[in-house]
Amino acid sequence: MVQATAKSLEAGGIQENARPFGMKDKIGYLLGDFGNDFFFILVASFLMVYYTDVFRINPAAVGGLFLFARLWDAVADISWGRFIDTRKTGVHGKFRPWIFRMSFPLVISGVLMFVHIPGMGNGFYLAWAYVTYILWGTLYSTVNIPYGSMASVITGDPVERTTLSSWRTLGANLAGLIINVVGPMILFVNNKADANHFLVGALIFGILSLSCYIGCYKLSVERIVMDETAKPKVNFAQTAKGLVKNKPLMWILIASLTFMIVFMLIGAVNVYLFKDYFGNAKALSKVGLVQSVAVFIGMPLVKPLVARFGKKEVASAGILLAAGVYALLYFLPNLTANQFVSILAVACFGYGLFNLVIWAFVTDVIDYHEYLTGLREDATVYSIYSMSRKVGQAVAGGLGGAVIAAVGYNPTLKAQAQGTLDGIHTLATLVPAVVFVLIFLIISLLYPLNKAKTQQLAVDLAAKRASK
Repeated sequence: MVQATAKSLEAGGIQENARPFGMKDKIGYLLGDFGNDFFFILVASFLMVYYTDVFRINPAAVGGLFLFARLWDAVADISWGRFIDTRKTGVHGKFRPWIFRMSFPLVISGVLMFVHIPGMGNGFYLAWAYVTYILWGTLYSTVNIPYGSMASVITGDPVERTTLSSWRTLGANLAGLIINVVGPMILFVNNKADANHFLVGALIFGILSLSCYIGCYKLSVERIVMDETAKPKVNFAQTAKGLVKNKPLMWILIASLTFMIVFMLIGAVNVYLFKDYFGNAKALSKVGLVQSVAVFIGMPLVKPLVARFGKKEVASAGILLAAGVYALLYFLPNLTANQFVSILAVACFGYGLFNLVIWAFVTDVIDYHEYLTGLREDATVYSIYSMSRKVGQAVAGGLGGAVIAAVGYNPTLKAQAQGTLDGIHTLATLVPAVVFVLIFLIISLLYPLNKAKTQQLAVDLAAKRASK
């Protein structure tokens, strides 16, 4: 295997002796996001309530922390992406080794976020939150950037890349199934966040996360290897000039940023919606279950739907369906928790389709960057995309804390005021409906790579590479 890889590095292009793309690659790529999302979803869904109810940090202060930390993460993404693109491909690939190396400190930092030392002052808890959360976010970039970039070198086929995107999303949803279904049963005691139970949950999820990263490293193969001896040296200014011309990238950045804002906001607000509005925090398990089941239903449909209609078309339809369902839920404020979850399942299917396809957009815009500039900069382009998601997370984190505080949430009260409960319901329904409509308009009207143009891009890029 080492000899075969060495030969491919000399020649460039596709490794001739690599095993064909198949199930091992799909499972390996699934495991990567499975590992990522054990902590990502735990943080997105439950860290705010941990900070407000265990550390007793003001929601607005939590929002400030999330805003600052995620903006820092966006810088870390770009820096790490440029660093990866300056590394030479080794016998184990260009991206896979970094997933393995950095997964250990990443998991340790994730557990540290949920360590609570009793009897300390508010200043100590706020400082501990800042240090551990920012450390975790920075280390997350060192694993997630090479993982996301790796998709473009596992296969060059557009349909196979869509399959990888679907399996990646399946991995995320498997983690979500465990965390959102089992998590509330572990984390909450008598409808309250429990510090010791949060730490136990973090340790369990950390062990599972590390196991998944190792599986991703073992099962994935980087097949497409560029001839780095002939690769022109460029600076970031030249790269940035090409990125600005990449209209598909610009619009997918805006759409992804917007989606992350609303997705993270939904996750944060849902905890308060079920804990306070419905008075049943453990019902969050049902939300996690329907989210995962919706993706499991959508996953086998994605490949034939994309093959027939195209990525842009399928993503647009899914996000519009979600918008309609959330609008309906806003006008039904007197539902029980179970009725709410039953209707929500349709919205989960809609934005689940969108999320199953979205990662395949990224490989297309990486190809388009190469077509425009002649530069193959997988990690840099992916880090730009990841940066947009981090900015979205930053905005959602800051916004989430601010709006929860604005509607009057007070963690010291046994029951929240009715105006606060109504505000939480609006945040959980009407706001997602409006934002999903905006995303639909961006993808359907402004993103230029429809089915025909994506297929032509693959043909033109292959011809351009062959002419060199």
